[in-house]
Parts: sequence; C-alpha cells; structure tokens
Amino acid sequence: MTDVLGIDQPNVSAWLDENIDGAQGPFRFEFITGGHSNLTYKVTGADGTAFVLRRPPMGAIIASAHDMAREHRIISAVGKTSVPVPRALGLCQDEAVNGAPFYVMNFVVGVVVDNDEVAATALPDPATRGILSESVIDVLADLHLVDPDQIGLGELGRKDSYLDRQLKRWAGQWEKTKTRELPEMDEAHRLLLDRKPPQRYTGIVHGDYRLGNLLSSPESGTVQGVLDWELCTLGDVLADVGYILNNWVQPGEDVIEGATAAPTIVGGFATREAMVERYSQRTGFEVGDISYYRAFQAWRLAAIVEGVLNRYLQGVMGDDSVDTDQYKLQVEGLVGNALELLNGSSS
Repeated sequence: MTDVLGIDQPNVSAWLDENIDGAQGPFRFEFITGGHSNLTYKVTGADGTAFVLRRPPMGAIIASAHDMAREHRIISAVGKTSVPVPRALGLCQDEAVNGAPFYVMNFVVGVVVDNDEVAATALPDPATRGILSESVIDVLADLHLVDPDQIGLGELGRKDSYLDRQLKRWAGQWEKTKTRELPEMDEAHRLLLDRKPPQRYTGIVHGDYRLGNLLSSPESGTVQGVLDWELCTLGDVLADVGYILNNWVQPGEDVIEGATAAPTIVGGFATREAMVERYSQRTGFEVGDISYYRAFQAWRLAAIVEGVLNRYLQGVMGDDSVDTDQYKLQVEGLVGNALELLNGSSS
C-alpha cells in the first residue's frame, strides 16, 4: 500500500466501508489537488466506483477557511437546486480517523479548464468555448437567484454590509501579513470605501467562482459541477460577477505579471460585455457598476496573495523552491489593476 500524504489509509478505508453507501474496499487513494486550499483526493473502490474526499491542508492556518462540516453543509444544500454540484455522501468529524475532519462526495466527470493549454486541447472547437461561456454565467446566475433561506443556508453568514465586512477583513489581513509597504494598497482601499455602492442583490456568494473551480464537459460545453465552496458566504452577489470577469482575460490582453495564464485568452469564449449582458438578462439585476466589483476583487486577491507570500517567506509552506518574486509581482499587478478600474482606465 503506497503512502498518500494526508490519508490514514487503514482508518479511512474502514470508515468508508461503514459509512458510504456503495463503497467497497480495498480502496485506492490518489491526490488530485491541494496547495493553499483544501486537499482533494480521488478514491476508487474495488468495483471501480469513484468518490472524492476533501480534507483541510496539512497544518491549516485559518480554521474557518477549512471547515469541512460547513463545506459539506453548503454542497448538501445547493444540491437541492438546479446548480450542478457533486452529491454529498458523508462527513467524518472524528479527528481520530484521519487527523482532521473530512467529507466524501460523488465523483463528477469533467475537465478543469484552469489554463490556456487545457482550453486549447480539451475545447478545440471555438463554438464549444462559446457554449461553455453561456453555461458558466447561467450557473452563476442560477446560484444567485437561490433564496438561501429556502435551502437551509439562511444562517450561513450575515447577509448585509458585505462590502464593509470584506473591506475591513482584508485590510486587516494586509496589515498583518504585508511584507513591505505598498501605498497603492492603501489608496485602493480608500477609494473602495469612498465609492462603495449600496448592496442591492443579496444571496449566496461562492467566493472563488472561475473556470478553474468548475468541472466542464468537453462534449456538451456545459458546467457539470461547481467545486471549492470553502469561501462561500452570504452577501452581495455582484462580487462573484466581478471575480469571474477578472479571470475572463480577453485575447490580446496582458496577463498580470506573476499570475498564471487565463484559459479564456485562447479565444472563442464570450466577451466580458456579453457575459454581463447574459447575467443581467438571466437575473434581472442591474450591473452598471461592475467595474467597482472588479476593482474590489483585484484588491482582495492582492491581499490574499500577499498572505501566501508572507507564509513562504516565513518558511511555513514546506517549499523553499518557490520564486517569491513572482508573488510580489502578482500583488503589485493586482493592485495596479484595481486602481485602473477605479480610475476608469481599464476595460
């Protein structure tokens, strides 16, 4: 039995046998993805049935961002709607089993289109990319139209003052983790406070909605599953729209230095303008101030990336081969983009 980091195979196998319908050991565990997020594994039973197991990263720092019971609760609730999510199958909160809580969901077949190379190879037909664009925005719109009270998520978090809370939280995180003075971060924060729009549309905010967190079908060009709900909360749903638009890089545009290449840069995907128009038509929401939300998300992501940089510099990420200068460039590029959007000089 090959060791798999983060999995106590005898204990987890016994738990799966006892708690997951249809699970038949012995099981094979494969690491799918991880890093700064929760760790994800593919679990294959003796009969070939596949499941997915999620657990916190090793030595998780921010416990609230790695709450397995919360994440399990969210996908269980959203699974009652038309929004495609993996089906929640079981939750283990007994840390004696695997050293940390974990949950299990069904395995959804699909491709994670997280960079331009995958987009070009998995979706070679530009027409399919156009169909996927529509599916991506339709799924987001459908999520935002869900009444959280109707599916048992009404107490997931505060519904009001979303931007106020986020601006306060990430400004605080910036002050705690910044590795150098960056006046542009303070200026962007000041402008975001000064120009903050009223919260008009309240609902479920995914928090990290992008192609890299979706399972897409290369055949139909539709979203098969929305993943990574760890940042999900309640609040101003237009924040999600700003986030996906920032990740929706158009052909010919510059990618922020230090950031990974965006999948949509290969072409064939809908324009940002078309995405906004379709979202507005699907929801009935007015989104004329979307540049503000894009600026907010660029600034927020800059604060998040700075925190990752800080942890690398402190030596707590377990990897000393990372080029930390790339993180610095990404932070500076993101806050620069935020200021451009706030000052009306970015599309």
